Amino acid sequence: MLLKSAFSPIFTVIPTTNIHRKLSRFVITNALTQACLQNVRQNVSMYAEANPSSLLVVHKLPPTSAYIHLPFCRKRCHYCDFPIIALGSSSSSSFSSSTRTANDDCEDPRILNYVETLCREMKATKLSSDSNPLLETVFFGGGTPSLVPPKLVALVLDTLSSKFGLCANAEISMEMDPGTFDGAKMKQLSGLGVNRVSLGVQAFQEELLKACGRAHGVKEIHEAVDIVKSCGVENWSVDLISSLPHQTPDMWEESLELAIQIQPTHVSVYDLQVEQGTKFGTLFTPGEFPLPSENQSAEFYKMASRMLRDAGYDHYEISSYCKKGYRCKHNLTYWKNKSFYGFGLGSASFVGGVRFSRPRRLKDYMGYVQNLEDGPVNHSEDSFTDYKDLAMDIVMLSLRTARGLDLESFGEAFGGSLLLSICQVYRPYVETGHMICSDSNGRNITSDEYSFLLSNEHKMNKVLGFLRLSDPDGFLLSNELISLAFGVISP
Repeated sequence: MLLKSAFSPIFTVIPTTNIHRKLSRFVITNALTQACLQNVRQNVSMYAEANPSSLLVVHKLPPTSAYIHLPFCRKRCHYCDFPIIALGSSSSSSFSSSTRTANDDCEDPRILNYVETLCREMKATKLSSDSNPLLETVFFGGGTPSLVPPKLVALVLDTLSSKFGLCANAEISMEMDPGTFDGAKMKQLSGLGVNRVSLGVQAFQEELLKACGRAHGVKEIHEAVDIVKSCGVENWSVDLISSLPHQTPDMWEESLELAIQIQPTHVSVYDLQVEQGTKFGTLFTPGEFPLPSENQSAEFYKMASRMLRDAGYDHYEISSYCKKGYRCKHNLTYWKNKSFYGFGLGSASFVGGVRFSRPRRLKDYMGYVQNLEDGPVNHSEDSFTDYKDLAMDIVMLSLRTARGLDLESFGEAFGGSLLLSICQVYRPYVETGHMICSDSNGRNITSDEYSFLLSNEHKMNKVLGFLRLSDPDGFLLSNELISLAFGVISP
């Protein structure tokens, strides 16, 4: 899945009248906010020099992760606005257990040409530093990467290894759709180093899968699960989508129950986003029948949180659950605001404090790679992360996680005045329980204690450790709460 989805809070604002009424007492004025930020640039420079692993520096360290976009699909799903290449069901790259095996030498020239261009891009990419560290995670997203023949996956991994180096125990993830691989193909991919599978299930009801335009059915889901388990893949995830057209609470409960029964080590739950330009975008209006209302979507989210946590899954990120020891290391790169490479059509990179994306059209992407081979590609200065952007990134990404925002590190990086302003604007949400504050030892701080500490900045800096969204109610207000911090940082 492209990075765009990873950075989008999954719920729109759910109005909470009482909270807004209480919030008016704590609004920070523009003048005060500007005063808080006057010394930030100086503080950034001094603190970065003294703390090379600080929040101010970590995003500029050389990347140890790479995202690889393999855009091929049998057809476009009705909700998808990712840059893909639809091969069609008759393509030789589509898998059918009755007509094709994983050892076939047949290759769609579109896949071969794309992979060759992708490898050219990696070879032409300038290393971010003289002492480039080995890659610790690789994520094959799409599209449907499992449509790509294993020997072409091997070509990509070989190119990555020769250019950047790969750790011996690197986490190598691949998104795979039911019906696009058999046991032989899974074993080949495992032999290449793919040790984590993200299975695109989405739903366990035939009518919902058809309504979404998915190319697989429920039978293929169970076949794919059997293949993954029989091939000894221990680290595997299931993707589910809630708030689909005509999806009922009973359907969603059934999908969650069946997902729990097949015992993946990781579950990702995404709320449907209706994007312009997709088939769903032309058919439906968010919040209107047959799509669920915002309240119904919120109930779906609460149901997932309750059922998965009761089944022993740790809700470690707003849309991610896992068994102990199976957090997705690659995605944690994003949540920690660390740098990463992105390669392929439409993919995004964050290197040296600069965010940039490749073209979404194949012809333009091929031209981008040619230009890269001809010399360095200049990126707009607007893509450079300044101190305000960095502070907002850190707040947004941290509040998506169960750990939350590290208040001590944030204060050291951006100054105590800005930290105090953010803590003040969140005070009413600590009172309502939508946000939870804890000290460095993990002890939850009561709302009364929190209010008292805000009146004494010295004590606040010594006691406050982390500020996080509550599960599930705080996560449901993630857009609103993150926006409040943005208003303080950049009014």
